[in-house]
Amino acid sequence: MKIRSVSSIGLFIGVFSIFGAFVLEGGSYNALFLTSPLIIVFGGTFAAIIIGFGMDKFLNIFSLIKIAYFPKTYDLESLINIFIEISIIIRKNGFLAVEKDLDRLMYPFPQRMIKYVLDGSDAEALNNLAASEIKAMQARHNLNILIFTKMGGYAPTMGILGTVMGLIMTLANVGEDPNGLIRNIATAFIATLWGVFSANIFWFPISDKLKLCHLEEKQMMEISLEGTLALQAGEIPSMVKARLLSLIPPKDQEKIM
Repeated sequence: MKIRSVSSIGLFIGVFSIFGAFVLEGGSYNALFLTSPLIIVFGGTFAAIIIGFGMDKFLNIFSLIKIAYFPKTYDLESLINIFIEISIIIRKNGFLAVEKDLDRLMYPFPQRMIKYVLDGSDAEALNNLAASEIKAMQARHNLNILIFTKMGGYAPTMGILGTVMGLIMTLANVGEDPNGLIRNIATAFIATLWGVFSANIFWFPISDKLKLCHLEEKQMMEISLEGTLALQAGEIPSMVKARLLSLIPPKDQEKIM
């Protein structure tokens, strides 16, 4: 099953379990979707992100959510097989023969690495170029992850703020319309619910998912670098294969040709 399907199923189970249990215990969906708690929790969380990171980073969270639930996948087994096949071509026809096979490498990073070698870069320069690119990618990804981690911290706090506001309104109106008092109390505790719920079902899982996406892309880049260095060093196909297989889990190694 694809990662995106698993993520969607997890979100559905989380929402169904929490809200479904609430309804099964006699609660009402109308009580969950009171306007004031939603405004306090989500509006306050978004405002904190805008203040802390700026409007451009806030607007970017929607594309990051899409990336988290519909991530780019990397076929590492196919990538390793392609490097092995290219090493065979190099043994027969020389390194320049690789140029026409660059498109087979699927991803821009390994294609760039091979082009650097074709342009005359040595192993040290290649390592430095790759390290710089991986470092820049990591800094960019860490910032995106931090945004959702912060949202997961802000949301429960905003929920508590909504609870305090609701209780203040309740105490301020003691002795008046009982229906109004009940509504204020409901608003207070629904705000807490939404704060904790959004943090643990939305924001923290998205942060974790972006971490996983980062690790998968980093692994692809590391395999690509090792494969390129092996080709540049003129290693035989069996050594290229052994070198790259060491970078993936044993259970995945059996899939390699």
